[in-house]
Amino acid sequence: MQFSEIVGQDETKQMLLRAVQTNHLAHALLFDGPMGGANLALALAMAQYVNCEDKQPNDSCGRCASCVKVQKLVHPDLHMVFPVANLAKGKNSEAYLIDWRKFLIEQPYRSLPEWLETMGADNKQGNISAEEARNILQKLSLKAYEGAYKIMLIWLPELMNVTSANALLKVLEEPPAQTLFLLVTNQPDKLLITILSRTQRVAVRAFTDEEVATYLRQHLNLDETTARRLAYLADGNLAEALHLIQHDTASTDQHTWFAEWMRTCYRQDLISLVKQADQFDGFSKEKQKGLLEYSIRLYRDLFLWQQGAAELLRLPDNELAFVKNFSKILTINHIEHIVHDLNEATYHLERNARAKMIMLDISLTFSRLIRV
Repeated sequence: MQFSEIVGQDETKQMLLRAVQTNHLAHALLFDGPMGGANLALALAMAQYVNCEDKQPNDSCGRCASCVKVQKLVHPDLHMVFPVANLAKGKNSEAYLIDWRKFLIEQPYRSLPEWLETMGADNKQGNISAEEARNILQKLSLKAYEGAYKIMLIWLPELMNVTSANALLKVLEEPPAQTLFLLVTNQPDKLLITILSRTQRVAVRAFTDEEVATYLRQHLNLDETTARRLAYLADGNLAEALHLIQHDTASTDQHTWFAEWMRTCYRQDLISLVKQADQFDGFSKEKQKGLLEYSIRLYRDLFLWQQGAAELLRLPDNELAFVKNFSKILTINHIEHIVHDLNEATYHLERNARAKMIMLDISLTFSRLIRV
């Protein structure tokens, strides 16, 4: 991937180019940006640039043998590690490289739920295992095959378990010669402090509405009105904008499910709440987490509406109408309590607590709370 293919982000691009051109490139870069941002795309463009055989002032040439191989993600000195689920196919990145290449070449603005769905993870979560860490050490023990740098690109290192994180820390402390680490994260607060201290942070801002709209017009030939509407709803998340195009019913489905859940809690219809808990239990793990995250986000919007900050809301008409109506029966204390419980439910869900029990517990709690 070339820097010119990434919309906007000019300041970050120039900073990365200067680091290479002035020979001040750190051995480990942490591309820290929001989900659906340009952090993974920038890391791929950087991987192509440092091994380019004919570097241009503002980009890689895109024509040399090294550039062609990186664009196809088959360069022998480009190693990639990413979260996988423990399936029959294997539990490390090597087993899913063909799927990963296809997934990434299609477009680099991706999210973890999309990847897990692509690899058929079903109800399992993705992580980077201790076995993966051993593979990293083994790969980096070899000399570069044909490029100037051996490159280790790690997508979402925050999903490493303790063992693999400590193994990464060890190699970051004593990196092999001519090795470049490119870590791409959405949640740096979940990384070990010692890993953060051994990397140079590259702050990647979210896309602007104009940049998202421009990408949608140029790459998907959307008309101006549609592109701007989707950009507004995506709020800087290009992966979300693309998701809205491909699965335009997903967001509606989430809202329909959430609205019905809240109305059932308000009616204190216990039989329906039990049925909804059963339905929730049958969803995939990522869909369960997505519904809880959606609920938290909508309560945040509800709080902003109550506080007179409606200009900060980016909601389609049906969600905005729900926020306006539901805000009449909730206080700030209600919202604070509910969001706390939703965050706690997400925590337990990630640690494989039974989804049905989690949903039924918070449903009964909300049912009592809303009517108080």
